This record gives sequence, structure tokens and C-alpha cells, in this order.
Amino acid sequence: MNLNSSQTLTISGQDVVKNGSQHSWEDAKTILKPSTPSKKPPKPENSITIAVSSRVLFNMEKEQQIFEQQGMEEYIKYQVAHETEPFSPGPAFSFVKALEAVNTQLRDLYPESEELFDVVLITNNHAYVGLRLINTINHHQLFIERFCMTGGNSPIGYLKAYNTNLYLSSDPVKVHEALEEGIAAATMFTPEKMTEVSETQLRVAFDGDAVLFSDESEQIYKAHGLDKFFEHEKAHENKPLDHGPLKGFLEVLGKLQKKFYAKGQRMDCPIRTYLVTARSAASSGARALKTLRSWGLEIDEALFLAGAPKGPILEKIRPHIFFDDQMFHVEGAAEMGTVACHVPYGIAQRVPEGKGIKDKEISSIK
Repeated sequence: MNLNSSQTLTISGQDVVKNGSQHSWEDAKTILKPSTPSKKPPKPENSITIAVSSRVLFNMEKEQQIFEQQGMEEYIKYQVAHETEPFSPGPAFSFVKALEAVNTQLRDLYPESEELFDVVLITNNHAYVGLRLINTINHHQLFIERFCMTGGNSPIGYLKAYNTNLYLSSDPVKVHEALEEGIAAATMFTPEKMTEVSETQLRVAFDGDAVLFSDESEQIYKAHGLDKFFEHEKAHENKPLDHGPLKGFLEVLGKLQKKFYAKGQRMDCPIRTYLVTARSAASSGARALKTLRSWGLEIDEALFLAGAPKGPILEKIRPHIFFDDQMFHVEGAAEMGTVACHVPYGIAQRVPEGKGIKDKEISSIK
């Protein structure tokens, strides 16, 4: 959503900073008080920070249409009139709930540890919407204490200040900006149907090339074809691939997994990770696995599909979130009910001049 207001409202715990009209601030400060939390959020430097936009955490499609069709003033009037009505869950909702479930188990094992997931709501929305967002968070009993509402300005500049480990948004432009800043980010889409997922185990599925790994091998394939790709991977089997944009997120997941392993919970760990790749196991799979090993990272399950569709496999895995750099796979996963995210990184995002591409792909990545 592109808003024209210059007002900025930031909420971090109980700290609120204003930069806007006095009238809006006086209205907001009497209501923007979250219910007293039973636990304090961890310090940002100790936590794993997941930044989510309001439009992926909640379903705000109706409100978006009002903004686009009727403008800012009608949008604000609608939000004020409906601020006691909670939004329904969006595509990131189950993911956030799973993060909270992991936190609960971590606190049981390590009561004093602050190595926990910390969800931050980061949005360029107007302050008036914050009233409804807080009511919604309390309604759904989510533990989200850190807010950043930028009133029309891009929130990307705040991501580093929050030590963000992952940023999820429905806006591909903001996701591009975050990746340019070196922050793991992905564009989240809402499937027409959403597969039921675990409430006790966080499941995260990753593509390999241009997601966990660099797009080095993808460049060989695009330039020289499949046979040269296989030759290249065989020749470089023992040379680790460079890192991709989401390697760091897999690292922090692995760090938390080891805390459970240390307490004898390897088989009952509430975090499970998956590599779901179009690579072939015998022809090019070894390099992927050796790269992960060279990084000191484990992946719980590796599925090499040799170019087969990923949707049916993901339907069986039922991850809370799946990351891929190819819109073809994102759409295929979404069609079967998986919450899928597009990582616009690498050579696959560059369309050669004069070469055709589906209109829906252009609209998704521009």
C-alpha cells in the first residue's frame, strides 16, 4: 500500500515515538497500549527477529480495495469505524503461531535464555490502522510487542535497526529493497486454500539454488543448458557453493535446533527443515549436500525432484512456509495449499530483452 501521509508511529515495547499531527497522536496514545504481557520480549540483539507486514499477517484485502478505489480518507474512515473488529488470519499467521509454540518449548528448557523468536510488525500503514491491528493481535492472543508503523514511508530502513533475520511482505518492491540491503526477505502469497499445518512443530522448506545457495549453478544452466550444468556440478562437487539470501535464516534455525538436541530432543525437535530442490540426486545432489556440510548446517530432509513439480511433495510435508526463487514453483505450491514465498534473487529474475514471459510472472516480480 502506498500511503501519502508523512506520519510515523513506532512502538517498541512501551516506547512510542511520534512524528505527525498532534490530533492523531492524542487519539492514538490513549488506545495504543497493548495488554500487559505475561512475558517480556527478548532483547533484539539476542533474539531471532522475524519482521512481517500487516498484509501477510492478516487478511486486509477488503481494506486494500477501499484504499485503491476510494482513496486515503475513506480508507481511514473505514478503519476507524471498524477498529473493534479483528482482521482474519493471513498467510503468515500459522507461521507466527508456530514460532510462538517453539518459544514456549524453549522457555521450558532454558528459562533464562533470550535466544527466542521475536516477531515485529513492520508496516507503512497509517497510525489509525494501528488501533485495529493491536485489537486484532490481542483478539488472536499473539505475542507481538514491537511495532513499526511508518505512515507511508518505506519501512526497509528500519529492518537493520531491528536486527531482522527474515522479512516477509506482500509487496515485491519492498522485498527487492530488503534483499539489496542484505536482509533475508521474500514475497508471501495467499493460496486460495491453505493446507492444515502442525500447531506444535515449525516446518520450513527451502529451495536450494538462489535461495540457500548462490545462483552460480543456475547461471551455468541458463547459459549452456542442462548437460553443461551436470558437467559443471560434477567437476565442482567438492567446491562449496557460495551462500544465497536465506542461508542466514537456516543458520539461526539450526542454532535453535541444537538447543533442543542438547536436551535429548533430536527426534522430538519442534523445528524441522527441508531442502526441496529441482536438482537430480545422482547428477548434482552431492554438491548441495556437501555445501551444507561445509557450512556446518544440517537439513532434516532433502528431496531431490529431478525437475518434477514440487506441489505434491510440499502437500505431504505441510510446511508453514516454503521459499523458492522461481514463480513457477511458488504458484504450483500455492495451488495445492502451501503458503509459498518468492525470493526474487539471481539470474532467474532477469528477463533477457526480447524474450517473452508470462504476464502473471511479470506482475508478480516487478
